[in-house]
Amino acid sequence: MKLLLIHSLIAGVAVYFYFQHPDAIIPYTALSTALLFLVLFSLLWNSSYFYHRSYYRKMPKLLHFIMFFMKELFVANMKIAYDIITPHYHMSPTVLAFPLRLKTDLEISILANMIGLTPGTLSIDVSADRKFLYVHTLYLKHKDIEQLKLHIKNGFERRILELTA
Repeated sequence: MKLLLIHSLIAGVAVYFYFQHPDAIIPYTALSTALLFLVLFSLLWNSSYFYHRSYYRKMPKLLHFIMFFMKELFVANMKIAYDIITPHYHMSPTVLAFPLRLKTDLEISILANMIGLTPGTLSIDVSADRKFLYVHTLYLKHKDIEQLKLHIKNGFERRILELTA
């Protein structure tokens, strides 16, 4: 992850200095700034194949993880908005103990934060032996706790394990 920050910093500083130059060929707009940053960052990322192959392999997984989280965030917001707009509540709040495959504090913190950032779910606590994460959810389809556990396990937890392994 340090290399991601270093590459982002190098690309950001290069873009900043490019647009500080009075004879810049590309006009300064938000779109041109973002595109130039992405071009520089992708060049730095592609060069990492030669000196840090695990980082090179994990970057696409990180992008997939971000896109998955954005999709989950959108779906959860739509559920909440639909429930607010309709006259009847469709909530069935439940607290469940989710068994963790994650081992490190970083992995557990990322999972708890991703669950907490998604509307309709909240991480309550981690068990003392760090084998269970207690999660509160507002929407449980057909009272099927196992389906929700499978969704978290195959969604967030699997992707976090791919990134940190």
